[in-house]
Amino acid sequence: MSKPVVYVVIHSLWGHIKTVAESVVEGLEAQGVEAKLFRVQETLSEEVLGKMHAATFDAIPILAPQDLTKADGFIFGFGTRFGGAPAQVKAFWDATGGLWASQALAGKYGGVFTSTGTQHGGQEITISNFISHYVHHGVLFVPLGYGTPLISGVDEVFGGGPWGAGTLSDGNGSRQVSQREKDIAKYQGESFAKALKKTFH
Repeated sequence: MSKPVVYVVIHSLWGHIKTVAESVVEGLEAQGVEAKLFRVQETLSEEVLGKMHAATFDAIPILAPQDLTKADGFIFGFGTRFGGAPAQVKAFWDATGGLWASQALAGKYGGVFTSTGTQHGGQEITISNFISHYVHHGVLFVPLGYGTPLISGVDEVFGGGPWGAGTLSDGNGSRQVSQREKDIAKYQGESFAKALKKTFH
């Protein structure tokens, strides 16, 4: 029997989201799921990206919106923009009108992880606001939940919660993804895979 296929689709400015995504992929693969890492099309010019000191991720293929139909599930990761997805991710989903009209994604599974500049930068509301894309497409949202003690406690500052994995970058990208945040992301991949496999035939 073929393995379930999950696309991990990201937009990453400085590389924090890419690092979290790699841990999500690790968790998915640990549960026997075929995981593929993609990025959305960049919408900013090279000049603007240069001024933002953005990293480049040419080795990660760009996903066309219509290719979401090839996956059994997908987990999107991106940094927040005022409590929502950045323009690049919005542009991706704005191009899914045909998929919405045919409900081609209905019944597939979806998850989310994010990054904020500060501890109170809005990780939960960012994911909550993004879920409307899934709702309109009939995608079944799979939260991270409280199945791991890693998202509890106040012994250290960390990103992530029951809505999905997360990290904190600081406003200039100087803070790197912690081991705890990587472990939370791996758990999200594992738990997402387990949920998907319950209904995969």
